[in-house]
Amino acid sequence: MNQKKYKSNKLGLNSCFLNKKNPFELFKAWMAKAKKTEINDPNALALATVNRNKQPSVRMVLLKGLTNKEFIFYTNLKSKKSNELKSNPKASMCFHWKSIRRQIRIDGSIKKVPNKIADQYFNSRPYGSRIGAWASIQSTPMKSRFDLIKRIKEYKIKFPIYKKVPRPPHWSGWALKANEIEFWLDGNNRIHERLRYKKLRSHWIKEILYP
Repeated sequence: MNQKKYKSNKLGLNSCFLNKKNPFELFKAWMAKAKKTEINDPNALALATVNRNKQPSVRMVLLKGLTNKEFIFYTNLKSKKSNELKSNPKASMCFHWKSIRRQIRIDGSIKKVPNKIADQYFNSRPYGSRIGAWASIQSTPMKSRFDLIKRIKEYKIKFPIYKKVPRPPHWSGWALKANEIEFWLDGNNRIHERLRYKKLRSHWIKEILYP
């Protein structure tokens, strides 16, 4: 790899990356780059939750909304992840883009999105995905795949018109309000670069971390 080009991708003290006071500006810049290089789902992230027994669990979800304060994803409100978020409304996210050797870790508190926001996103989904939200009893055991196929057929009969599939009451979005965001960039000999933003009242403070 060309050494000069490699250096230009670094966070580096003279990099414009360090001039960004708001981590969401840097996140958007990295996401834009990832969208050009990742083969599938650059918006995929690992979501970590903890249940009442303090047992952590992690799974991949897709980022479907972004504000200047929150990261939003959607799911069944009766799923394992949702039940854990209800009992412990804190979570962590991790984006990893192998194609550009970058990672972003996010910690924060979480809450459900307003119904209006959930409705808007649900109405933008393909017909099959809307039906699937009704048909799948997410995270619960099923006897066979046929049971799910049967439920899908039943809901297609119930909601045959694409524009008239309402959002299920058990399906909505979660918004993680970040209080800490860390940007990680791969380096030679494992001398990685790490930049952490921490929320302090109404503003963010920045710290460069040892790799």
